[in-house]
Amino acid sequence: MSITSLTGGQLPGARPGSNQPKITTTTIHEKKQRREPITCLTAYDYATARLVDQAGIDMILVGDSLAQVVLGYDNTLPVTMDEMLHHTRAVRRAVRSAMVIADMPFGAYHEDEKEGVHNALRFVKESGAEAVKLEGGAQRASLVRRVLDAEVPVMGHIGLTPQSLHKMGGYKVQGKDFSGIERLVKDAVALDRAGVFAIVLEGVPREVAAMITREVSAPTIGIGAGPDCDGQVLVLHDIVNLTFAEPAKFVRRYGDAAAVITGAVQQFKADVESGGYPSDAESYHLPKGTKMELEAILRRKEMKAYAK
Repeated sequence: MSITSLTGGQLPGARPGSNQPKITTTTIHEKKQRREPITCLTAYDYATARLVDQAGIDMILVGDSLAQVVLGYDNTLPVTMDEMLHHTRAVRRAVRSAMVIADMPFGAYHEDEKEGVHNALRFVKESGAEAVKLEGGAQRASLVRRVLDAEVPVMGHIGLTPQSLHKMGGYKVQGKDFSGIERLVKDAVALDRAGVFAIVLEGVPREVAAMITREVSAPTIGIGAGPDCDGQVLVLHDIVNLTFAEPAKFVRRYGDAAAVITGAVQQFKADVESGGYPSDAESYHLPKGTKMELEAILRRKEMKAYAK
């Protein structure tokens, strides 16, 4: 029996409907070893996830940033497990090749490690996520090990951790002095030893991110951490101008979806108000025979009404 017969004609690692091999934690580690840049973007629904996946992005993060860019909250703290699970399910249905990672929301793992493991399992079992992301360094090492023991891959996240917004006193670059640098390095090493498959470095000086990237075996994924990380992640809505806010220094705009959508909506409004939409060609019509019968009935009704 051939391998292709066992896999339904698909190459090993590929999912049905995809010509690309399925990205896994092994793929991500191999990319670091080969010094191939790793790409990651956020997505929060079926349509955007499908487009990101088709573009060949390695990892899709269903980030808790959906709190702001999709749900309209002021920060990431209010988003719930149920909201994160709902959006992760939508993304999972769209993706064929990329690795799908779900953000563990604020409060889902902070009080009790047992609860943290339970919620990580929910992401895999209920939403189809293939890994979860946790914020925090050395203090999360024990939880990382427990989640890994439950067979769920973990991505770490250190530096500017948005869930620590109030503790940090705002969104501030981390590791700008020697004590901060030492803390970041210790956090990265602790997560690496705990077994994370990758570490997000957010809001970290380039020099520090480069040092951490050399120090740990896990691939580093930068966001506002310079070009020396093993990969980069950005929020999709940031790069296509759908955030309605001034972008951070590290955000590069690659398109203007806001202008495209606004223009389309304005043209629709104008066409409806002018009677230009819908046209006859954009309307459905009765079959010829049915139309003739209907017209005959209407004529008879008109004649009866006239006779009265």
